[in-house]
Parts: sequence; C-alpha cells; structure tokens
Amino acid sequence: MSSIAISFENVVKSFGAKTILRGVSFEISAGEIAFILGTSGTGKSVTLKNIVGLMKPDSGKIFIEGSNIAEYSEDELFEVRKICGMVFQHPALFDSLSVYENVAYGVRRHFRVDEAELRLRVEKSLTAVNVSGLDDELPAALSYGMQKRVSLARTLAVQPRILLFDEPTTGLDPVTTSAVNYLIQNLSRELKTTSVVVSHDMRCALEIADRVIVLDKGQVIENSSVTDIKKSRHPLVQEFLAEILAEENMV
Repeated sequence: MSSIAISFENVVKSFGAKTILRGVSFEISAGEIAFILGTSGTGKSVTLKNIVGLMKPDSGKIFIEGSNIAEYSEDELFEVRKICGMVFQHPALFDSLSVYENVAYGVRRHFRVDEAELRLRVEKSLTAVNVSGLDDELPAALSYGMQKRVSLARTLAVQPRILLFDEPTTGLDPVTTSAVNYLIQNLSRELKTTSVVVSHDMRCALEIADRVIVLDKGQVIENSSVTDIKKSRHPLVQEFLAEILAEENMV
C-alpha cells in the first residue's frame, strides 16, 4: 500500500462556465489528519466529493492509495467507497429506521456478513462514538449532536481506511464542536485512518490537524503543517489567524 493515501494532480472541475477547481494538486499521507480550509465557494466540498467519486474531474488525476480513480466506472467506484467513508455535513439518517438499522445500512449494502458479525460491527461503531445503548431509538428522539455521532458510527461500521468529513461541526455549539473535533482526532489515531476534514474553522485545524490545505478561488494557496501554517504570510491565512487572536483577546 502506498504511503500516500490521497493525491491530486492538476485537478480541474467546472460547472458550466464556472471553474471551481483550477489545477488543484496536493498529497495527504496515510494516517494524517488533513484539514481543507477556505471561504465559502472556494471548492472545498467539491474537492471532497471528487475524492470519493461523487463528482469526477474534467481533467487531472486523483490517486487513492496509488490507484487513479479519475476515470473509474461506477462499479469500480463502489469498491473505492469501501475504502473511503464520507460523513456528510448533515446527519442524513433514515427517519423510519432505528439507530441500529441506520448504522447497519452501509454494511448490508457493501458486504455479505452474517447477523453476528453485523451486530458486532454496529455495537463497536456506536461505542466508538459514545452512543452505545441507543440501538432501538429513532433519529427524531436524538439531539442534532447525537444524530451526527450516529452518522459517524454508520460510516465507521464499513471499516474505511480513509474518513472524509464535510463541515462536521456546522450547526453545533462550541462545547459539542470541541467534542466532535477530539472524537475525530481520537478515532483517527486509534483506528489508524487517514482523515480529511473540510472546514472553514482554522481554530479546529490548529487543534487537531497534521496538515492544513487552504484553498482560495479554486487553487491551493497553502499546504503545510500546523506549525508552518502559523507562519504563513498569505493574506487569507493571516485573516483566518487574526480572527482567532481577536477571539482570544476578548476572553
């Protein structure tokens, strides 16, 4: 297996006359927690969806564990989605299914396992995100934060080697945001996964990331460690950092 989990080479993606990704290139090593930051509309979520094949680039190459998936068929992408588990911005749970059946859904779809193995995966995943004992509950009975945890458990149950998070803390209060961040960090370390987090929150990135990739107008303007990102002279990065310093000075 390649030590590089994800690699983009000059990836371009347009929608009609509007180009969203303009020759994006970067590498994320296996086991890293990487944050993709930027303001709204800079291509963060489009980048994430290209990783898992929900979108395809107009040109360029995307390597997942050494294999170029840019021109994969839908059947081939089905196999990629066993490697890459995506946690969407909103929980997107099935309202009519119990917590157990929601978490079991992906396993049933992707694998042939007996009920004993299925139950083991579901219970292990729920325990990992600290929501064990809620098997029979319906999503409507849970808080939004708990629903997001169940959504994460559903992804973990498929046992992906790469975890993709699209704005995982959107709509959460500061305490829950911190809890979700450290949950991502702990799961990544314990399960030895590569994690890619799309966010606009530099504070979260500084707390748990190994690598920070900053997009602006569809291009990578910074790709570095947390230590080095703090030294960036790019105006947008300095703006992100200034907001953090201003908040700290107000406390």
